[in-house]
Amino acid sequence: MEDERPRERMQQKGAAALSDAELLAILIGSGTPKRSALDLARETLQLAGNNLLQLGRLNLEELQKTNGIGEARAITIAAAMELGRRRQISEAPERPIMKKSKDVVPFIMPLLQDLNHEACLVLYLNQASRLLRQEFISNGGLNGTVVDIRMILKNCLLYNASQLIIAHNHPSGNKTASEADKKITQRLNEAAKLMDILLLDHVIIAGNEYLSMSDEGLI
Repeated sequence: MEDERPRERMQQKGAAALSDAELLAILIGSGTPKRSALDLARETLQLAGNNLLQLGRLNLEELQKTNGIGEARAITIAAAMELGRRRQISEAPERPIMKKSKDVVPFIMPLLQDLNHEACLVLYLNQASRLLRQEFISNGGLNGTVVDIRMILKNCLLYNASQLIIAHNHPSGNKTASEADKKITQRLNEAAKLMDILLLDHVIIAGNEYLSMSDEGLI
């Protein structure tokens, strides 16, 4: 039966689609000759009044009151409860805000300044300008790199980004924006606007120097 295969259901539908008993059954792993892991999970939950908070308060001996839950399985359940407890009290790492070149440059310069070939880095941001993901989307030769606008915008949708910043390096050490740099920036800006995505900046890194097209009024 489908409800007896929580692992498969999790693979197909994701963890959020599973009941508490199904998630617990995955931790238990396997059943006994007469009872499935899901049966054991349901009985264990009943010990806690079908309340996860109460389940987390059960000690190893109490967990083992379910016939089929031995010491090893009790330890696994207790460890999972403890991880959940620690997650609740942990502070989520705050994603950096990337609004201006002064926010961006210290972050991207170490990634680009020492490369001896051109590379393009994309920063995907949420509506509050917090960084969602960073990604190199192309690497070129000594004098150029190819920027795939379709790939960048596809990834914006994939990562649920509403803003983005692109950056690339000039191995020559000349931070001046070339005509090709200006053209690709304009094309990306126009394409992004059609999808309600905001291109905040295109930053060029040249050794220890940089140029921000936004600062220069080129976006």
